[in-house]
Amino acid sequence: MLFRWIPARCASVLLSLSLGLAPLTAQSNPAPRPFPSPETLTFSIEWRLVNAGIAKVSLERSGAGWQTHLNLETIGLVSKLYKVDDLLTAHYENQFCIENSTLNALEGKRKRDTHVTYDRTRNKASYLERDLAKNAIVKQMEIDISGCVHDVVGALIYLRTQTVEAGHSIEVPMSDGTKFVAARIEAQEREELKINKQIYKTIRYEAYIFNKVLYRRSGRLLVWLTEDGRHLPVQIQIRAGFPIGTVTLQLDKQEIS
Repeated sequence: MLFRWIPARCASVLLSLSLGLAPLTAQSNPAPRPFPSPETLTFSIEWRLVNAGIAKVSLERSGAGWQTHLNLETIGLVSKLYKVDDLLTAHYENQFCIENSTLNALEGKRKRDTHVTYDRTRNKASYLERDLAKNAIVKQMEIDISGCVHDVVGALIYLRTQTVEAGHSIEVPMSDGTKFVAARIEAQEREELKINKQIYKTIRYEAYIFNKVLYRRSGRLLVWLTEDGRHLPVQIQIRAGFPIGTVTLQLDKQEIS
């Protein structure tokens, strides 16, 4: 099924990425704070011309660092066929170097709890995944990492703090707790998108994390960020072959704290 194929920790990107299907609304403050600042973004998820789900991602202060909550949920017919209700919580240092993350995943009959700790003093990541239905450990491992790494959501946030012009690229150290890579993110070209009757001037980026990089499966991950100072992710796509096809997330609502 669709949501089994998409790694839940990537879903930002499916951020990243969070409830309600209201159109994007103007904020009360005429000059939004420079990014990063606390916010909540809500996305609709479309698959095969069907409104398949919603994704909601919030970014908030946590001590000297940051915390994100990403909720991914199927709706309508897709939910009746295969219910998904995933919640990913992650803590970051100031440069969005990840410290730890917890994924509570309900996917069909599967109930999993996954916790990853990133230890910069030892340059290690510790991964523990449990099957809650069977009360059993599914996977437990430890890998080497660099001093600062990003998960997929944190990498999207980090990208928003950078200025990468079209035709240029950056390398971002990334890990899901089971693998560590230096992933290339390429700014490809400027595009104008119309979403919910609003036109956005964006730059389209591609994150090379599929095809045996961070994830083994074949596919492409594209992100459209606005050219203004907030670099707002207004559209995210996973493009895969048959039978998945294209999954599109579009921004429906933005709330700035």
